[in-house]
Amino acid sequence: MVIHSKSGAAVSIGERTSIAHRSIIHGPCSVGDDVFIGFNSVVFRSHVGNGCVVRHNCVVDGLDLPKDFHVPPMTNIEPDFDLNSISKVPPEYSTFSESVVSANHDLVKGYKKLANEL
Repeated sequence: MVIHSKSGAAVSIGERTSIAHRSIIHGPCSVGDDVFIGFNSVVFRSHVGNGCVVRHNCVVDGLDLPKDFHVPPMTNIEPDFDLNSISKVPPEYSTFSESVVSANHDLVKGYKKLANEL
């Protein structure tokens, strides 16, 4: 994952948010709480609302995503994109996002334990 900003543009990432490998979060942008951003996705000049799931290989550029939106794999969202053409997050993806966050917390605990043993 890369978090990048040019000329001091703000980037904010919410709590319990998971950003997968090879993704780019480029300011100005903000990502809400409980969001999952899949691998190879790019977010730029946008706000991703709480609870959104952006699947793999997506681009979100110049359009804000309201709360709980689901962006299907390989979708390009630009300013003129019709958000009514995509659905809210299905329950199985919300559960998946929660499991990713839980697994990441377990990894941190394991790393801290290992560091204390060294």
